[in-house]
Amino acid sequence: MKTGVSTACLYPLETERSLELLLKLGFRRFEVFFNCMEELEPAFLRELKRQADAWGASFVSVHPFTSAVESSLLFGDYPRRTREAFDFYRRYMAAAAYLGGRFVVIHGQPQGHGKLSDQGYWERFGELYRLGDQEGAHPAQENVRQHRGADPAFIRGMGDYLGEDCAFVLDVKQCRLSGADVADMAAAMGNRLLHVHLSDWDQDRPCLLPGAGQEDFSAFRARLESLGFSGTVVTEVYRHNFSQPEELKESLNFTKKVFETTFS
Repeated sequence: MKTGVSTACLYPLETERSLELLLKLGFRRFEVFFNCMEELEPAFLRELKRQADAWGASFVSVHPFTSAVESSLLFGDYPRRTREAFDFYRRYMAAAAYLGGRFVVIHGQPQGHGKLSDQGYWERFGELYRLGDQEGAHPAQENVRQHRGADPAFIRGMGDYLGEDCAFVLDVKQCRLSGADVADMAAAMGNRLLHVHLSDWDQDRPCLLPGAGQEDFSAFRARLESLGFSGTVVTEVYRHNFSQPEELKESLNFTKKVFETTFS
């Protein structure tokens, strides 16, 4: 496994400045959280890639700033809007591929929204996933609280229905916030669990930097290995979950020791 970080950890610091600071702190694998249309433009993407290349760093995924409206954009009931949204999300996938990443993180539809059946949702996602074959990167469904993907049964059904035409992002803080068991969610994702958002916790604080709380990460690593996971675990917390950016460096050292150490 490899370890990385999301530029979202430093939001609302601008994306390129976040990347620069995280590079200086020692991170070498990244999820980029795009925050506006300008950041999908070729010139901006070239600059991000130039920054990373200068440090021998790489990208694994991107996160859309339009996550909050995916219910109506991607999974709504107005076909013309859906077609336009698919074209737009192809830009995210193309941006990810240009940077060298594999995934575009999808929140999807809140529970109780829209008219799509579960099967209808899965079919819509599969259509988007297959478009990724043309762009070189694919959407990956995240288990976001209060969304369809927060339910392990929904995720399991999605994997069974779509087979290899889907990918999943396991976000451990979202499991805590939604009350889902991490082990159940990971098992539901199975061998299509291809990306991880990592955080820690302690009493009354469900989202902390890895190493700052009570999570048993050795057990979590073992669980991922049992599923055949060999991807990147990306630290993703909110800016108010730590005091100084230097704490991210301490957390990086912790996660590298846990997830990148080879045990004989």
